[in-house]
Amino acid sequence: MAQISAEDIGKRTKREERAMLWRSFRQNKSAYLMLAPFMIFFFVFTIVPVVMSLPMGFTDFNMAQAPKFVGLSNYTTLFLSDKIFVKSIRVTIVFALFTGPVSYILCFLLAWLINELHPKLKTLFTLIFYAPSLANVYTAWTLIFSGDMNGYANSFLINLGLINSPVQWLTDGRYILGVTIVVQLWISLGAGFLALRAGFQNIDRSMYEAGAIEGIRTRWQELIYIVIPSMGPQLMFAAVMQIVSSFTAGTVAQNLVGFPSTDYKAHTIMTHAYDYGWVRYEMGYASAICMILFVVMYLLNKLISKVLSKYMD
Repeated sequence: MAQISAEDIGKRTKREERAMLWRSFRQNKSAYLMLAPFMIFFFVFTIVPVVMSLPMGFTDFNMAQAPKFVGLSNYTTLFLSDKIFVKSIRVTIVFALFTGPVSYILCFLLAWLINELHPKLKTLFTLIFYAPSLANVYTAWTLIFSGDMNGYANSFLINLGLINSPVQWLTDGRYILGVTIVVQLWISLGAGFLALRAGFQNIDRSMYEAGAIEGIRTRWQELIYIVIPSMGPQLMFAAVMQIVSSFTAGTVAQNLVGFPSTDYKAHTIMTHAYDYGWVRYEMGYASAICMILFVVMYLLNKLISKVLSKYMD
């Protein structure tokens, strides 16, 4: 008769695990059916392209001829010969350092402040701050930063006597990255902001009462000892969304300052990938760029996961 060790007690066999998995699927089949359309599109248009870009990054592929294996040539060219790519790395880092943490903190603080309002005002202000992430705001911002006397920014500064002639906000290399960062911050209150709003609403009110008994008196103490530990999943989701939006931003610059921007001052890694992928049709080179960006975002997500892991239990 086979002996059972203490470590094996309580463990399920593979057959039992499969049976439990199938039972769970049958009990929740309605939920899985509702998730199926999203999961199919996510697999086809996200998972498959990411997996395909890895081997494609080692090829020379122009979409008209069969891919030709070139080894590490694309990657060596990127870091040793492509000066625009090196410049795009610096631009992306500056862009991400400003938009990522600032957007994250802004989402959290606004969600916190809105949570203190009357229920009707909560809905109104949530819509006000979330709407820019859905709407095409580039026309309005182009009017604000127009380089003539009619631009709102120039008109306002001239009336105050701060400048004597219009500033070319969207073409002068000294200003275009700053303008792009401002607009990105304005439209950054997206899914992460909504997740944090939901997180504040889902906090058990009894925790505040228990905290008051334990000696918590101020709102800042509530924030540190109750709110943040209770919102681990929402904080993680918002952090991941901000990392992705900061490192993959390119649409804002293309719509505001043109493509390419003056002296490549607003040329990010994602813009560089777009240039080689959809303008020059050098898909192998573009895949190499995207793979580098994917690895950087993956490492940052792992770092964020480690930092916020104590709030995930």
